[in-house]
Amino acid sequence: MARAIFNDTVIAESDDIELLEGNAYFPLAALRRDVLHESAHTTRCPWKGTARYFTIEVDGEVAPNAAWYYPDPSPAAAAIRDRVAFYPVVRVEP
Repeated sequence: MARAIFNDTVIAESDDIELLEGNAYFPLAALRRDVLHESAHTTRCPWKGTARYFTIEVDGEVAPNAAWYYPDPSPAAAAIRDRVAFYPVVRVEP
């Protein structure tokens, strides 16, 4: 079971992980939604599409825009639809 850990707290856990470009993408259902807050930030990847972001907050520690997902990826990236990956501030353990 893979786990995403921020500030010594597990914020996502799943055995259903999709790996892409060195990132582990967790299903949205695997997230602790009480510590992830939707951000207005977006970016555009030429082949995956538009990414939306979450800010993570655990016990007063905040990581702005540290998690991202593709709600409507391109057909080439369909495997990561509604899956979340994390910047290195979040430790992902296999």
